[in-house]
Amino acid sequence: MSKTVFNKVDYDLDSLVMSIAIGDIGLPDIQRPFVWKNAKVRDLFDSMYKGYPVGYFLFWHNGLAADSARTIGTDNKQKPSRLVIVDGQQRLTSLYAVIKSVPVLRENFETECIKIAFNPLEEKFEVSDAAIIRDKTFIPDISVLWNDNTDLFEVVENYLEGLNVSREITPEENKAIKKSISRLQGLLSFPFTALELLPDVNEEAVSDVFVRINSKGTPLNQADFILTLMSVFWDEGRSELERFCRESRKPSKDKASPFNHFIDPSPDQLLRVAVGVAFKRARLKYVYSILRGKDLETEKFSDELRDKQFALLKDAQSRTLNLQYWHDFMNCIRQAGFRSGKMISSQNNLIFSYILYLIGRTEYKVEEFALRRLIARWFFMSAVTGRFSSSPESAMEFDLAQLREVASAEDFVKRLNHVCDITLTNDFWNLTLPNDLATSSPRSPSLFAYYAALVLLDARALFSHSKVTDMLDPAIKAHKSAVERHHLFPKGYLKKQGITSVRDTNQIANYALVEWGDNIDISDKSPAEYAPEMSERFKQERLERMYRMHALPSGWEHMNYRDFLEKRRELMAKVIAEGYATLLTGEAEEELAKEELDLSKVVMNGESDDIEFKASLRVNLHTGSKDPRIEHAVLKTLAAFLNTNGGTLLVGVSDDGTPVGIQVDGFENDDKMSQHLVNIVKSRLGVSAMTNIHARFDDHEDNRVMVIKCAKAPTPVFVKEGDRERFFIRTGPATTELSPSQTQEYIKQRFN
Repeated sequence: MSKTVFNKVDYDLDSLVMSIAIGDIGLPDIQRPFVWKNAKVRDLFDSMYKGYPVGYFLFWHNGLAADSARTIGTDNKQKPSRLVIVDGQQRLTSLYAVIKSVPVLRENFETECIKIAFNPLEEKFEVSDAAIIRDKTFIPDISVLWNDNTDLFEVVENYLEGLNVSREITPEENKAIKKSISRLQGLLSFPFTALELLPDVNEEAVSDVFVRINSKGTPLNQADFILTLMSVFWDEGRSELERFCRESRKPSKDKASPFNHFIDPSPDQLLRVAVGVAFKRARLKYVYSILRGKDLETEKFSDELRDKQFALLKDAQSRTLNLQYWHDFMNCIRQAGFRSGKMISSQNNLIFSYILYLIGRTEYKVEEFALRRLIARWFFMSAVTGRFSSSPESAMEFDLAQLREVASAEDFVKRLNHVCDITLTNDFWNLTLPNDLATSSPRSPSLFAYYAALVLLDARALFSHSKVTDMLDPAIKAHKSAVERHHLFPKGYLKKQGITSVRDTNQIANYALVEWGDNIDISDKSPAEYAPEMSERFKQERLERMYRMHALPSGWEHMNYRDFLEKRRELMAKVIAEGYATLLTGEAEEELAKEELDLSKVVMNGESDDIEFKASLRVNLHTGSKDPRIEHAVLKTLAAFLNTNGGTLLVGVSDDGTPVGIQVDGFENDDKMSQHLVNIVKSRLGVSAMTNIHARFDDHEDNRVMVIKCAKAPTPVFVKEGDRERFFIRTGPATTELSPSQTQEYIKQRFN
């Protein structure tokens, strides 16, 4: 038989409580010190009273420093702990808290005394409340039975006297009451078995034992062990983490605090930030070894190395808990379009973005304005792609590894921008994102990215004058949310069409943000019925933009439901891309539109390096037929603007400035022409190019003109022509194609 790593020891409840009271048994931070719900504590005492077994305890002889273990409760103990609890902490903490009437910590870091009531006549336990306290059949707090200053006979007499006021007590009841109270008080002799792990068992083995014997419990992890080390070698650091977390949960009126609307951080989350900043590591198993003073190359331990590594952690934690940095980072998340924790599907993303923010600000000294935009862009990218949703530690480790060789602020910015660019490819916008939107999950990352895009684009709620950003304000609390998710094709209407599956009716492409009053009014009306009524509130131009922001295709209210979902997903992906583009340009489309062009003046001044005229979008005026060469000429100009310094293309104006009007292209309406432009840009220039192109329509000398404004693109834009890709730039008022070698050199100078 193999040698065991534990000894079996018998205790009774009285000896266990006494050992805890003097500190011989302590609670280390390898498990969070939070107790059960009060009802579960009640059930524990009920089982013991009935003589049922309630499980065993697993202790570990403390092989760490003498002051390594935390103690149960909030009172001081007489001596350092010899044994620490590995399994059974919830039970033993609950027993000690009730027997000794001491407060314990809850998950919100608040202290509470657990009060369990007992009815001696019915031999029944309850969680004490106001009604129980008034009920004379109950002893409202059984802790009184084990108080050192309590006389058991006095407790019985007081109980009988109180009960006798409300009813007569028979001799049999009198005897039963005394017997049950005495039996309850005698629980101090209740037997327990403990398995004590030997002191030479290391932390990894302790964790393995815990997982193997208690698969339903919370597995110990590396963060738990690191927090234990902090308690041993830097207890005030652990206390700082807990205080920060506690204060982040409640707003403060009189002083600065970490309270925010995005996250209630836990100590292990803040620890992850600190170790990421200090060591550029995400896999905490490495950090645990480092903080124990282990040289990862020689495998040897050193007190000197341990002290050095803790010094790095202390410095990083001071930056992590810096309130100015903390709230400046939250502004990055707001700049990304997110308004509260309800819009964040991955707290890992938030935590890792904070690591990057702190590294950029405190290590590379990136200018705050540029850093805020960079982190906002990174957060949006990682949110919409779900970058840290699966295997987050591996993904974080990979990204941090890329920064270990970065030497300057410029390189830091380039590295993060590069990751964003290679992640949000044309295939992502064209294929991946529309596919991600094909879900009924109410917490889909792509859905929250869409809401964020609406905020970034300064959009209004559907059929409303109120802006989405205001209606998503987390500071506003009411019985009804200011904005609600409305089924564009209501469930009642779809039921009549034979569509009843929740997965079908609750597709996120079937949702739009509307005011709660409108949501009630719409009820189960068909889109063809309520949309015209709601549309009458707005002028055509405002309605068109509203429909575009809410990704509603032309004639959507009359479309087949399945076709509508497919089309809307594509348009939602486009809106998300447009929202993301504002993080590159710093301007929303509506802001760009406000920069009204004086068309008469522009046409009179003629073409220049940032202005060009095209008589049509697709029709050859000489033949009167659609001509791919005309579209190609338009795309060349747009690509050239994007690759240089931006510019504006006027469609419907000939080269000499003569107004022709867009009617020559034969589109049914402005929306059809705009959609055609989107389609050819997506197919020939790529979806990402569309994020920097904004089209609108205006009138010039009684002719309708399409105004296409291009922002300076952050990445190269090529024009696809069959199997070839061609590269164009603006040289004065002309569009010039570069050779492959010229293109390579230009990209190196312009984009790197």
